[in-house]
Amino acid sequence: MRYEGNIFRPPSEAYSLLVQVTIGCTHNKCTFCSMYKDKKFRVRSQEEVLEDLAGARKQYRRVDRMFLCDGDALALSNRRLLPILNYIKENFPECERVTVYGRATDALNKTDEEMIELREAGLQMVYLGAESGSDKVLRDICKGETRQQLIDGVRKIERCGMKASVTFISGLAGRDGWEEHAIETGTMISEMEPSYVGLLTLMVDPAVPMAKDIESGKLKLLTPEEVMAETLLLLKNTNVSKTCVFRSNHASNYISLRGNLPEDKEEMMSLLRKAMDNHDMFKDERFRAL
Repeated sequence: MRYEGNIFRPPSEAYSLLVQVTIGCTHNKCTFCSMYKDKKFRVRSQEEVLEDLAGARKQYRRVDRMFLCDGDALALSNRRLLPILNYIKENFPECERVTVYGRATDALNKTDEEMIELREAGLQMVYLGAESGSDKVLRDICKGETRQQLIDGVRKIERCGMKASVTFISGLAGRDGWEEHAIETGTMISEMEPSYVGLLTLMVDPAVPMAKDIESGKLKLLTPEEVMAETLLLLKNTNVSKTCVFRSNHASNYISLRGNLPEDKEEMMSLLRKAMDNHDMFKDERFRAL
């Protein structure tokens, strides 16, 4: 398997075969993100991708899952994606799941029929970074998508029979905007109703633009206690009508939360309140990581 540059994948794809179908991210302007700064977006040739898949078939007796890299594989047209998905379906019949990173606008740029076509060809889930439900925060971080676009994109993915796994970031609005960030994120989750939600806690690479805002004092980072208060407010404002798997157990998080909404909402909120009273529960900064 050939790779260009650093390769990233969601934590839940740790045991998946990583197949690079695009290089980099189509947007690549988010002020907090350092993932694809060493790359300029381009599409790998179909010939190269199929050669890699053929090589993987010879090398591995069994491949249960595949993740199609890089940061924005859903941006590919169906004309480019379908031959790859069909090859996987034909040559890896044991493969239980194929997933991609994508942006909400990628889904909105496709028709329902095109999305269903991808699902029928084997694409089961799309990972999206929504980051915040606040339009102000989204503008501040140069997300390039609005709250409504994010909601509509996720709802479209789910409506067309795929699952959406959406990531948000605690502390992204700093001390001045944490309440709006929490409330608007909670109500966004309620409106979009994704199958999965992942909540990370802000950690900033010194090389990204946001680092200058932190250094200048424009963005004031939250303390662990303030992160707990923000997460508590987020959950308070999250009210979904179907089961949503909620995880806040990334290496960046101070407290690990695992549960399903709405069933485990009160239990997770209770744990947060307990942590606010008992700071010994917080993960030591030395063990936090991006």
